[in-house]
Amino acid sequence: MKKIITTVAITLGCVVFGAFIHARYIEYTTLPTPTNSHNIEGFAGQTEAQAIRVATSYAPTDFTDAAQKSVESVVHVKVMQESRQPSFGTDDPFLQFFFGPRMQPQHQGPQLTGSGSGVIISNDGYIVTNNHVIDKADKIEIVLNDKRVFEGTLIGTDPTTDIALVKIEAANLQPLAFGNSDALKVGEWVLAVGNPFNLTSTVTAGIVSAKSRSMGMNGNQMGIESFIQTDAAVNPGNSGGALVNTRGELVGINTAIASNTGSYTGYSFAVPTSIVQKVAADLKEFGEVQRALLGVTIAEVNNELQKKYNLEKPEGIIVMDIAEGSAAKEAGIQQEDIIISVDDITVNTVPELQEKIAQHRPGDSVRLKIIRNNKELEIMCTLRNIRGTTDIVNVSNAGNLLGGVLKPLNDEEKVKTGLRYGLKVEQAGNGKLRESGVKDGFIILKANRTPVTNVKDLEQIAATASEGLFISGVYPNGKVAYYAVNIQD
Repeated sequence: MKKIITTVAITLGCVVFGAFIHARYIEYTTLPTPTNSHNIEGFAGQTEAQAIRVATSYAPTDFTDAAQKSVESVVHVKVMQESRQPSFGTDDPFLQFFFGPRMQPQHQGPQLTGSGSGVIISNDGYIVTNNHVIDKADKIEIVLNDKRVFEGTLIGTDPTTDIALVKIEAANLQPLAFGNSDALKVGEWVLAVGNPFNLTSTVTAGIVSAKSRSMGMNGNQMGIESFIQTDAAVNPGNSGGALVNTRGELVGINTAIASNTGSYTGYSFAVPTSIVQKVAADLKEFGEVQRALLGVTIAEVNNELQKKYNLEKPEGIIVMDIAEGSAAKEAGIQQEDIIISVDDITVNTVPELQEKIAQHRPGDSVRLKIIRNNKELEIMCTLRNIRGTTDIVNVSNAGNLLGGVLKPLNDEEKVKTGLRYGLKVEQAGNGKLRESGVKDGFIILKANRTPVTNVKDLEQIAATASEGLFISGVYPNGKVAYYAVNIQD
């Protein structure tokens, strides 16, 4: 009996002690329900705002609202090109040399050659996509989420950032609001929205894996790579689509994947909206991106450079060389200066510095914090364009500088020459083309290694060329020729 009484007493004591602990500690640390706000104040000494933040941090992330906003604003971009099939029966010696004695390309009309995604950014039909999605397109077709189909007009492209702007004439559009890509944090949830493998309105989720990532994928010598890296699944067809945060705001344009197979294997990359928004605004207003430059050759400070220059730690971007007449030269920046911030935003990698400068136009001023002889200095620097001035680059001025009468090859000329594209010099005129030796009839195929399909292509390349143009092409008799064109005033 004594044992039974002792056991019962111990049990009752444990129950009372457990109830006390539960009431005193565990109950007061239970996460409050946000909707029951009148009970939140005073929980474990928390304010209402603190308690709500704690509650939300433990709650599962809901992507439904962001996904619904995004799919209505993401479009399917279909690219068509003129298709030509060989047929027989030509005596043209030029064609015989390239295609054999009886081959002749025959026009077959536009054919679907690729597809991708795009994002509606305005009520009046402006759409952002990737340059590589619409590159060489003869016709662009835009399919909305509600299945309406429109023909897209190319407003402009920027190969240096792989961004293009397209316009459709449509009503009742739902644009996606721009978010702040600079505010993104590593580990934050994001959604990728697009049309992989022609599967329309596909949404995948992941986190931000890294920021300001450079992969060396942009072949343009002035290419800017400062990607948002995510593990959201992205596949062929997602290019040009939206990367959005959990509030349904556009924070990037999905552009590339890191893969040995051509399909998603773990990581994808997006151009941040800090760049996209500025590029789109330039293309809309000027038809050309107004690229601002410091005019420096730079490198990231590593352990070796830290020891060489006796620095406290390996941080910032070291200036290795400075171009004459550049923004940096005029501002008083010197070789071996180390740039550690732009407008109070820390930069430790080349992509970070490029991204911050790319957000500006020629004539804008930036505040640089530098280290010189182990002392911090602040320098105001007025950025310049590729020609070393603070003027806005006008594409039409570049065309006038070249001179001559230039026209894209028409269908008959394409059939006769067997060329899919080209810009014919009908009259070389008295400008830079004539000075470089270009003769009437020359067909320009590439300028600075970039294909040229129309006058605007050539003008854009000329407007951003720092040293000149290297033009390659062919004459109607089959003679291949190359010319170096000095476009400096």
